[in-house]
Amino acid sequence: MMFQRTITQQMRDGLGKPGTAMILYGPRQAGKTTLVKRLLLEIPDAVVFIGDDLYTQSLLARHELEHLKRIVGSATTIFIDEAQRIENIGLTLKLLVDHLPVTVIASGSASFELADRLSEPLTGRARTFHLHPLAWEEVAAKYRMIAPETSLEDMLRFGMYPRVHSLESNQEKEEYLYNYVNSYLYRDLLEFEQIKKPKKVVDLLTLLAHQIGKEVAISELSKSLGLSQKTVDNYLDILDKMFVLVNIRGFSRNLRKEVTKTSRYYFVDVGVRNALIRSFVPLSVRNDVGELFENWFVMERIKRANNERRFTGFYFWRTYDQHEIDLVEELDGRLLGFECKWSPKSRVKVPKDWLQNYPEAVFKAVSRGNWVEYLENNM
Repeated sequence: MMFQRTITQQMRDGLGKPGTAMILYGPRQAGKTTLVKRLLLEIPDAVVFIGDDLYTQSLLARHELEHLKRIVGSATTIFIDEAQRIENIGLTLKLLVDHLPVTVIASGSASFELADRLSEPLTGRARTFHLHPLAWEEVAAKYRMIAPETSLEDMLRFGMYPRVHSLESNQEKEEYLYNYVNSYLYRDLLEFEQIKKPKKVVDLLTLLAHQIGKEVAISELSKSLGLSQKTVDNYLDILDKMFVLVNIRGFSRNLRKEVTKTSRYYFVDVGVRNALIRSFVPLSVRNDVGELFENWFVMERIKRANNERRFTGFYFWRTYDQHEIDLVEELDGRLLGFECKWSPKSRVKVPKDWLQNYPEAVFKAVSRGNWVEYLENNM
């Protein structure tokens, strides 16, 4: 099944502009290659290089202008897939966009590798895009004819990767996600020199899978894993940049009683999270359904802002006397708070401190009964 990705038109608008580079980041299997190749069908003289290919790596690692002219030929658009695998790719892209009448698209699944290699050579020349797993608006058409609670069951159990939504049986979906964790994720971890003990990173992810929506104590993780706090902190940063986790910090406008120095971590995809804890059982028999729903909704709001290129800040809010809001969004000085509750019958009160200190803010309670309106309406 083919899904129309929301950022397609934004990337299409960048084509045909020589001297520019479009950098497309995102996790493996999110659909980056599919998206770009569909775009390139509109361009008859595009050329594609696969960064996983050893021959391609040797070709594009030569930073010689005449050599690059020969391999590019008359192409006006160049696509380099998994570009982070090519040594000093930033210098190659700089030569291409500075000296040839081409538009370059480079994709990468490990953002910090590619970013480190691009930051200096392509300053001011690159436009960055992020492709997450599918957002609700991208799969909504598939679920229009069924009840929202049925679609939510599927998404909370198996996540939002495109392949998952193309498979028919639950068994196939489970097998795909187990393979994703055991193959793609573990293989990526093995490739990074900063990660000395990839099995420990998987153990770290498993610990975090049981702490969705909770503030993470690095000292406790360090003790549980037998690693230094510095190492744990470094691994968390890598997992964030690998698009496995999202780090949400505490929100404050310098009020003394607000918590700001801790983080909450959410999984970019709840299907991967469920594979890590080896549980795809129905929501009706789960004891973590509230946490799953919160994780999924937070990521859907992040994906929506990203896809609309709204540069929104995402935080949680808590005071030292335990008043809290799950998600706070800040855009152009405006605040929007969401409290996630699985049951539509849950009574949710706006924290008094929040009302007093941020009277202009909007506050919403989201549940399995009303989530659609907060992912489709202009909010």
